[in-house]
Amino acid sequence: MPTSAHAPSTDRQTGTRLSRARDQNEAAQEVVERSAAELELINTVLLQELPDHVQCNDVALALEKSSELESKIQDAAQDLAQVNEALHQEIGERAALEQELTYTKAALEEAKKDLQTD
Repeated sequence: MPTSAHAPSTDRQTGTRLSRARDQNEAAQEVVERSAAELELINTVLLQELPDHVQCNDVALALEKSSELESKIQDAAQDLAQVNEALHQEIGERAALEQELTYTKAALEEAKKDLQTD
């Protein structure tokens, strides 16, 4: 059973990779949320500052595309939040499984010792 001796280390490495992925996801989520807020502010200012007669053709199209982009960024931020929640749950589940595995291994070792002494 040499491979089982490496399992806790592998589990910890997997947990660490998941934690790093979660941290990267959280950082990306923050950037996306800030970008969406900045874009929303820019759109608001442009709509307020540009008179209606200037908001035509290319400028109107640019404002429309900017609003669409803002919406996509906000959707991406929500998606990242959902992925982040899933990562949190996965990390918790893996930690619980790792702890259960540790207890099971200890119980197995104890049972082996009891059998050897009988």
